[in-house]
Amino acid sequence: MAGWYNYPPSRPRKTKGGIKAQSKRGAFGKSWWAKRWIEVLESFNIGARLSRGRSYARRGQVLSVDIDKGIVLAKVQGSRTRPYKVEIHVKTLSEAAWKKLAKTLSQRAVFTAKLLAGEMPEQIEEAFEEAGLSLFPKKRGDLKTECSCPDWSNPCKHIAAVYYLLGEEFDRDPFLIFKLRGMEREELLELMGGQTTAAPPQEEEAPPLPEPLPVEAESFWGQPPAEEDTGGTVVIPPMPAALPRRLGNFPFWRGEENFLSAMENVYCKASSVGLEVFLGDRDAEALKKK
Repeated sequence: MAGWYNYPPSRPRKTKGGIKAQSKRGAFGKSWWAKRWIEVLESFNIGARLSRGRSYARRGQVLSVDIDKGIVLAKVQGSRTRPYKVEIHVKTLSEAAWKKLAKTLSQRAVFTAKLLAGEMPEQIEEAFEEAGLSLFPKKRGDLKTECSCPDWSNPCKHIAAVYYLLGEEFDRDPFLIFKLRGMEREELLELMGGQTTAAPPQEEEAPPLPEPLPVEAESFWGQPPAEEDTGGTVVIPPMPAALPRRLGNFPFWRGEENFLSAMENVYCKASSVGLEVFLGDRDAEALKKK
């Protein structure tokens, strides 16, 4: 009788509306912090399950991912009818550890400026080490994973798929790493602000009363009345979807096409039509009926 190890690998059921990785081939994660997260997974030496996990992530087998402080809950569709439940527990830092870190960070203005701007400082790991801490899980005990699948290996391919998608999500929002370690970005900034001793407020003289506003339109606006044609030069923006580009990718994108690529296509078409309507080359009412 053949042993269980001779059975061919099972194939996952096809899914609709699953979370698909933005990466179609090659490595996951573009930023240094996303790559560091992936390095932790790959250090577990789980062999072929890594490639299967990448395949699951790219095929959209992960149905949902919920992130909270110290824990990630996900559902992954495997070969069985019911999706498997995945849990990733990350060891959170204590309140005292976060206060110590906040003190270290507040001593460098560049850290405060970067965090306020929504950016991850490049030397943030050095600050963690200076405080005797680690931003990423360092040892196996800092990271515990569970899956309801029958695979004896832990982490399995389902856990690996979620792990890879988290790496891509860290590209979009690096401060999710802080959340997994037990603190939101806003909470850390508040702690950092509490580390600085502000000087006592000084009494100021009451400001003089403002002069009354002029009644004449020309004096009020500081310029002569505008001509009827106030449109100026209207052109199509040289870079489509500039605002979505600044906002970044949509959280855990589920579409078949890359989010920003899809938005660029929409903006390009809308810009040309909008320009034609503005110049009178198209009837806006006729467009509404289409």
